[in-house]
Amino acid sequence: MRRHLWIVLAVVLMSIVWSGAVAGQPHASAPSAAPAPEIKIDNFTFGPGEVKVPVGTTVTWINRDDIPHTVVNTDKTFKSKVLDTDDRFSFTFTKAGTFPYFCSIHPKMTGTVVVE
Repeated sequence: MRRHLWIVLAVVLMSIVWSGAVAGQPHASAPSAAPAPEIKIDNFTFGPGEVKVPVGTTVTWINRDDIPHTVVNTDKTFKSKVLDTDDRFSFTFTKAGTFPYFCSIHPKMTGTVVVE
């Protein structure tokens, strides 16, 4: 009976020591995903004017201006509705390439998304 008690105590003690050793080790964490790129529309500009992203990335445009704007790719790959203040438009780029875009209301406003 005494021997059985010592074995149980030894197992419990080893469990405590082992769990403490494991708990003290740093845990590898999964790499955090990069935040989705955001392009701000403000003062009649797209900022930043050029964004480079990997294939599969979703880019979001946010209208921070007091007047409406659009986001239209020159090849019509993507086209937003008219965006009022604080409206958003997102597009996921599924293939590599250079995607120039502009505001159809104010065509001098331009930008580019480069997908690698």
